[in-house]
Amino acid sequence: MKKIITTDKAPAPLGPYNQAVLVGNTLYISGQIAIDPMSNKLILNDIESETLQVMQNLKAVLNAADYSFEDVVKSSIFISNMDDFSSINQVYGSFFDNATAPARETVQVAKLPKNVNVEISMIAVK
Repeated sequence: MKKIITTDKAPAPLGPYNQAVLVGNTLYISGQIAIDPMSNKLILNDIESETLQVMQNLKAVLNAADYSFEDVVKSSIFISNMDDFSSINQVYGSFFDNATAPARETVQVAKLPKNVNVEISMIAVK
């Protein structure tokens, strides 16, 4: 049985999907982009602040389900420019302990929603 997870501390979905779905003890979090949920504006000042907003949105969704970054087992990072990988990785990595960090892939894509530079989705398990 699935349970829909929503929070106003992360951006509302841009289409026919939910912020996250909990099935058993597994949480599937939809891709987050750098929308500030308070102002509903994109944070595109630089790649570091954009990535930080994405991670804060993911944290809000995790918290809404009573999960944390320690529970994340898989991340998918989509970026528009592989040259930003190092900067994105620096911010992303600050949310995890290297010894227990999740599995992950990082893929450069041609275009992301709202022309953002980074989108991250996660799977977490308790």
